[in-house]
Amino acid sequence: MKKNIGNVERVVRIIGGAAIMSLAFVGPQTPWAFFGAIPLLTGLLGWCPPYALFGISTCKTNK
Repeated sequence: MKKNIGNVERVVRIIGGAAIMSLAFVGPQTPWAFFGAIPLLTGLLGWCPPYALFGISTCKTNK
C-alpha cells in the first residue's frame, strides 16, 4: 500500500474521526458514530482505498 494521503489531510482525518467516534460515548450515543473509524483508520494508515482506485494522491512527491 503506497501512501496517498498528505500529512495535513492525515491530521484532519485523525482528529475528525476521533471526534465522530467520541459521539458513541458522549452526546447522542448512537452506533452511527462508529463510522468515524473510517477516517480515523485511513488517517493512521496514510492510505485511502477510493484514492487508490481513482489514482488520486495528496502526498507531495520528491524529485
